[in-house]
Amino acid sequence: MKITALLENTSACGLPTEHGLSLFVEMEGHRFLFDTGQTDLFARNAETLGIDLSAADFAVLSHGHYDHGGGLRTFCSINSHAPVYMSRYAFEPHYNGTEKYIGLDRSLAGSGRIIFVDEEKSIADGITLYGCHHAPRTADFGSCGLNMVQEGKMLEDDFRHEQYLLVEEKGKKILFSGCSHRGILNIMNWFHPDILIGGFHLSKFPMDETLARIAKELDSYPTAYYTGHCTGTEQYRFMKENMKNLYYLSTGESIVI
Repeated sequence: MKITALLENTSACGLPTEHGLSLFVEMEGHRFLFDTGQTDLFARNAETLGIDLSAADFAVLSHGHYDHGGGLRTFCSINSHAPVYMSRYAFEPHYNGTEKYIGLDRSLAGSGRIIFVDEEKSIADGITLYGCHHAPRTADFGSCGLNMVQEGKMLEDDFRHEQYLLVEEKGKKILFSGCSHRGILNIMNWFHPDILIGGFHLSKFPMDETLARIAKELDSYPTAYYTGHCTGTEQYRFMKENMKNLYYLSTGESIVI
């Protein structure tokens, strides 16, 4: 399996960046896109890297925020056949605070390309999406000022629009989690993956004993972590001092598993 970061907040090779995430995955029998960043930048970077997005078999949106699904229209214009899997709740209005809309382009909701997922969806043999709506939560997590609108009311986001992609290949469990809004420790407890790829949503955390405790608990798993985006670069460096298998995946970089 080869995973290439088409877009992440930082760049390893001079490619342009934006706040967002987009990964292209090539594995035996399947090629797919995981998230699309904010704009069409993921597609321009893919072209520079020689990656043909029109050859993707499917796409997945991890959740309904603009920095992961803003490029959806671009992907659908480049690729005329791939279904796009997202949570049934992804098009609900989402806000940072009460004024800044950070949701998806709701005009795309009626697209025939979209397959809405509830609790669980098998995409192919060894490739499954999970909503984890009823999974036990042993670690606290907060909304970090992010909100949603339900039945006309502004509420703290419960991130029911977030989903996780588990790929099982050659005896390994590889988990993709766009932002881990429901808490990276909860997600690790649910899946126990061999490899986790995605953001930890810790960029607003101070470098203190709480972050050190999170790093120590993550390090207790025999898991390799490839992170970035909403983890925060300073938080990553702090956690790296307390973790053996934590790595950063920047725009333009690829890993082979």
